[in-house]
Amino acid sequence: MTPNLDEDIRYCPYCRASLERRIVAGRERPYCPCCQRAYFSDPKLAVAVIVASGDRILLQQRAIEPGLGLWSFPSGFVERGEELETAARREVLEETGLEVGLLRLVGVYSRHGEPVVLVVYEGQPRGGVLRTSEESQAVHWFALDALPPLAFPHDERILRDWLRARSTG
Repeated sequence: MTPNLDEDIRYCPYCRASLERRIVAGRERPYCPCCQRAYFSDPKLAVAVIVASGDRILLQQRAIEPGLGLWSFPSGFVERGEELETAARREVLEETGLEVGLLRLVGVYSRHGEPVVLVVYEGQPRGGVLRTSEESQAVHWFALDALPPLAFPHDERILRDWLRARSTG
């Protein structure tokens, strides 16, 4: 069964009329009887960067939910109209104080029922000063064999994919 990700959409974003449910393009969707248009929920795009230096990676301890207190790669949402690579570099700078160069795409990750699509890059520090932000309680370099508890279920898969790509060149 496909989860209904737009159950909370109740009003038309164009005219603010109450929406009803109709089958449009083979799926039940919010529909505005006034505007006569369906509301299509787009996925939310996010980027993350595995910032690597030798055999260490940079992680931040999250100061916000989800995953408050756990560790994750610098990451965040892509702004509308923003290039993915620009968003990736911006998020690392905002969250860690480091400027990075992107080396390669690690992968694109999505899960059934999850509205967020995550694009992950490998990056290398190019400058800046390591610091925390309003989204991070701590920022630290970790050896790959001594990683702290990670915030998200896909983080271990991302690390495996990254290590595989690194070993094959």
